[in-house]
Amino acid sequence: MSTSGPFTAPEATSLPIIGSAERFYVHRVYCVGRNYADHAREMGNDPDREAPFFFAKPADAVFAVDEGVPAYSVAPHTVPFPSETDNLHYEMELVVAIGVGGADIAAADALTHVVGYGGGVDLTRRDLQNAAKALRRPWDLSKGFDFSGPCTALVAASEVGHPASARIWLNVDGVTHQDGDLADQIWPVPDVIAALSRFVALRPGDLIFTGTPAGVGRIGPGSAVTAGIDGVGDLAFHVV
Repeated sequence: MSTSGPFTAPEATSLPIIGSAERFYVHRVYCVGRNYADHAREMGNDPDREAPFFFAKPADAVFAVDEGVPAYSVAPHTVPFPSETDNLHYEMELVVAIGVGGADIAAADALTHVVGYGGGVDLTRRDLQNAAKALRRPWDLSKGFDFSGPCTALVAASEVGHPASARIWLNVDGVTHQDGDLADQIWPVPDVIAALSRFVALRPGDLIFTGTPAGVGRIGPGSAVTAGIDGVGDLAFHVV
């Protein structure tokens, strides 16, 4: 990151692409809420009563956990424990990388807009989120804080295809807490893209976190997290 002056823009956030010298430069980050029925139920909601809904993270909340963020002294395979929370939760998700933009995209055409996939953990300050919900206030800061989106490298869709069924899992300190399948999504990737593109025109560089299966829970300083999606990628980090 350049420090030559107060008006110097930071370097753009990017993720590596497996097998390529090129990188995926992140434009925006959208996340789907409650996209697995079992997770919706564990959070006290009825998965049969709502269309997909979305929230956002800042682009620079995302980082390749294998690389860390040297500009901010975040070492590889580490995630800093955030301030202002006593209840940090993990949520392992399939991440969709948009390579071709568009608005009002038909579900039948949606996968032609996808350039690749990865795995990412949507870290959540659950106590802040619960308090904001109780007061009917926005919960942006429960989701959109620094380093709240550790990700794998991306794998090109031309290499992996478009995974509709694959194991998605997360372990904490060697114990499996999330163990689901992409096939259990209420709204699969084409439907998610179609729905989101009715609200915003998608752009190359957009990332979509597509929701998490049941088993979310707390991590803290010292926790060792391993997670992955079969055929897409794995990640590992310690909370520091």
